[in-house]
Amino acid sequence: MPETSPVGGGASYAAAGVDIEAGDRAVELMKEWVKKATRPEVVGGLGGFAGLFDASVLKRYDRPLLASATDGVGTKMDIARRLGVYDTIGHDLVGMVVDDLVVCGAEPLFMTDYICVGKVYPERVAAIVKGIAEGCVLAGCALVGGETAEHPGLLGADDFDVAGAGTGVVEADRLLGAERIRPGDVAIAMESSGLHSNGYSLVRHVLFDRAGWSLDREVAEFGRTLGEELLEPTKIYALDCLALTRTAEVHAYSHITGGGLANNLARVIPDALHATIDRSTWTPDPVFDVVGRAGSVERAELEKTLNMGVGMIAIVPQESVEVALTTLADRGVDAWVAGEITERGDRTEAVTLTVDYAS
Repeated sequence: MPETSPVGGGASYAAAGVDIEAGDRAVELMKEWVKKATRPEVVGGLGGFAGLFDASVLKRYDRPLLASATDGVGTKMDIARRLGVYDTIGHDLVGMVVDDLVVCGAEPLFMTDYICVGKVYPERVAAIVKGIAEGCVLAGCALVGGETAEHPGLLGADDFDVAGAGTGVVEADRLLGAERIRPGDVAIAMESSGLHSNGYSLVRHVLFDRAGWSLDREVAEFGRTLGEELLEPTKIYALDCLALTRTAEVHAYSHITGGGLANNLARVIPDALHATIDRSTWTPDPVFDVVGRAGSVERAELEKTLNMGVGMIAIVPQESVEVALTTLADRGVDAWVAGEITERGDRTEAVTLTVDYAS
């Protein structure tokens, strides 16, 4: 007969590497932050099997359309892990999700998160959730639930990743997008806070593998360390964009993420129209130039990978430009007229970037 139990006693979940008590401790630590990321429509509290949101709020809409988006933080997670700073990447996660929702004019209502770790360190998990909750507050949405999964044997003890999903709502007749854009419309660019949460595979390859820089390296162009620059949180535009749609006529938004400005803007330009963006209207933050020089990265490669200083674009009619710029300025968003929409004619591409960046 084969033995039915190994030497040293029977198997257990803890022996397999999963610490249930640590998970419970993490939940207790994160509760205070989740409570701050709420809305009046949230029903119940943390700890249930599902987050509840009172959908009767949708009764005020004539034809409510629900919008859904999901995303992660990508390899920016490696910077947080190396620095041991975990309470900012939540801002990145929220920004990546809610700013995709607001592109169609949707108001973000709630988010859920998923945190996968090799080993549960309660304080680390709570710090991640703290950042997510703070991001939700900045976006005006609720954090209604989440999951923390411990994967010993698949992930190292210090390895982790985060993802999130969000839901928003927009009135059907106020849905924004390509079908609203007309010749003569103006492209208004909104400044990014740096790299945001895209292109870090290229950035890490250039600065760590090729240039051999360390995260504690003081970089004169940044006025701070490399690590501090690379961990700068993604700017969250959701409430700014929603405010803009209330004060000005907006035809479309484009969230500038992976793929760069031209590729993301092209996603909302109709087949018959063309967007011309004048690079000379802004100067990208030094981090973009530093990455380019450190890795001898060609301009085309930078521009198809990084946001180059623009995190969001609003397409508005000419008569709305002044009020749009005023609204954004009043909200502390650095914005400017960056281009225009014309007939495409015989051009095959949807977007052209002209001239060179301002020095």
